[in-house]
Amino acid sequence: MGSTARKVSLTGIKPTGEPHLGNYVGAILPALDLADSYESMYFIADYHALTTVRDPALLRHYTRSVAATWLAAGLDPDRTTFYRQSDIPEIFELSWVLSCMSAKGLMNRAHAYKAARDRNREAGREDLDAGVNMGLFNYPVLMAVDILIVEADVVPVGRDQLQHVEYAADIAGSFNSIYGDRYKLKIPKPVVPEEGTAHTLPGTDGRKMSKSYGNTIPLFAPEAALKKVIRRITTDSVPVEAPKEPESSSVFTLLERFGDPAVVAETRARLLAGGMGWGEVKAQLTEALNERFAPMRDRYEALMASGSELDDLLAHGADKARKQTRPVLERVRDAIGIS
Repeated sequence: MGSTARKVSLTGIKPTGEPHLGNYVGAILPALDLADSYESMYFIADYHALTTVRDPALLRHYTRSVAATWLAAGLDPDRTTFYRQSDIPEIFELSWVLSCMSAKGLMNRAHAYKAARDRNREAGREDLDAGVNMGLFNYPVLMAVDILIVEADVVPVGRDQLQHVEYAADIAGSFNSIYGDRYKLKIPKPVVPEEGTAHTLPGTDGRKMSKSYGNTIPLFAPEAALKKVIRRITTDSVPVEAPKEPESSSVFTLLERFGDPAVVAETRARLLAGGMGWGEVKAQLTEALNERFAPMRDRYEALMASGSELDDLLAHGADKARKQTRPVLERVRDAIGIS
């Protein structure tokens, strides 16, 4: 991209909720690391959120919150390209073009659509498409366009999201088979975390931290609110004086991830020996999280404030992104015979 020969990576972030620790560890940190190796692009998928978020004020809030979160977490808008999907009109024109290249049978096999039909089947509904809107059905095409319009070489995804990149490759292949003598879309590849890497965290109930489970720990909660959430973390009822198994505890797993190594080592030894309760470990975790994220929280709150530089940063990112998207759409239009 531009004057650099480095390959392009693309990360999309859907604004559908408040940021939490699981987002930070599972998505933000791995994606930010890619900036060391790739020409990195990050976008807020606000139009994707329309499949579920119908409150305009809430969508605006979530979009700004996602942007502020990534910037507070260390995303450098001068070193990378950071933009809102809705600021790139080329995406939506190319979506129609590639919808005409996409087989309905391929869309029928998309995970989100199949899951919606399975839920209706389990509920005994005769109409298996009940509650399915065309945004959800066509979701894979728009996602493919997000990738193809910036000529991304790689897309970081979890193993459960591989299909998104595979669909982008399939749809690009369909276009290339028809118009490849005039212009070829770049075929992207996924970047998947290695097995065993620590990209997931337990939530307050012990399951994987997820908004869908309602077990998240907010990333920027004030200290008092954070303390209340940490207190809700499920622990066993082993007496304080009894030995405990640290690795079986969600609260210790979180402390191990965010706490000072010396504190973690001492806590493990005390738990194994007995005489330390989970309440004390929760207090340690609260202190560790507050110390780690307080500066980031201050930056987040400043960006979320009215009149901050946030909108200007996103507008600047959109200008940078459109230098990439406009030529791609122009070449596609020329290839299909529309000028």
